[in-house]
Formats: sequence, C-alpha cells, structure tokens
Amino acid sequence: MSEGVREQFWLQGMMAGMPASYFCIKAFSETDQTEDLKKFDVPTLILHGDDDQIVPIEDSALLSAKIVKGATLKIYKGASHGMCTTHKDQVNADLLAFLKA
Repeated sequence: MSEGVREQFWLQGMMAGMPASYFCIKAFSETDQTEDLKKFDVPTLILHGDDDQIVPIEDSALLSAKIVKGATLKIYKGASHGMCTTHKDQVNADLLAFLKA
C-alpha cells in the first residue's frame, strides 16, 4: 500500500465523528441480515478479502454466499477491508465481467 493510500484511510477515519462511528459499527455488528439476504432474487456478486481485519470473512462473506441463492463469491487473497482501493483494478475487472455475464 502506498503512503498516499495509507494517509487517505487515516484521513477518512479522523473525519468521522465518534458517535457516528460507534453507532455504525454497533449497527453492522449486531444486526442480523439473514432474512434480507434470503430475499435476494437477482444475480449477486460477493467480493471479500481474506485478510479483512475489520469485517472478518468468516462472519460475513462466507455466510452471505451460503444464504443468497446462486451468489457468486470472489475472495481476494491477502486483501484487506480497503480492497476496493488497494485492489481496484482487479475489483473493477471482476465487476465488469460479472455484469457482462
């Protein structure tokens, strides 16, 4: 990761207010999305890094891929939570390939 990317992630974190950050994490970590995921009836692509320290893959993408009927799961080896920045070329290529399929 470049120093510029590292500084941008730091800046995003510093711009977030403490109450908003807390309640966002609380909502995402405590809300069960299972029933909503069961209702998906469109082709669904799930992208996740296997080194995400913020949202562990075992607690999110792997479960979602089992719940969403016919979902396509793409795991990025070594990718972290910021993979849309750090692996942007691969993410964009995979998104385009999925949309064209």
